[in-house]
Amino acid sequence: MVTAIVFVKAEVARIPEVAEEIAALQGVSEVYSVTGAVDLIVMVRVSNHDQVAEVVADQLNKVPGVLSTETHIAFRAYSTHDLEAAFSLGSS
Repeated sequence: MVTAIVFVKAEVARIPEVAEEIAALQGVSEVYSVTGAVDLIVMVRVSNHDQVAEVVADQLNKVPGVLSTETHIAFRAYSTHDLEAAFSLGSS
């Protein structure tokens, strides 16, 4: 599994629509609206590096309202807390 963290600058008036359209892309697991230098942080989780290019370069960058992106590839995870919590939902 390849995880990419994508920082997105978007047209301010379109941030909610941009976030929803990005969230609907296959390979996108989460989209966060954030404060700071970027407007959205997008988590892309796919099986290989070619799919990162397909999601980011071929689809995400073409969403109307996206002004720029900066992509970071994760190479090591130090915490699996969120994943463990997701899989334990509904367990007793």
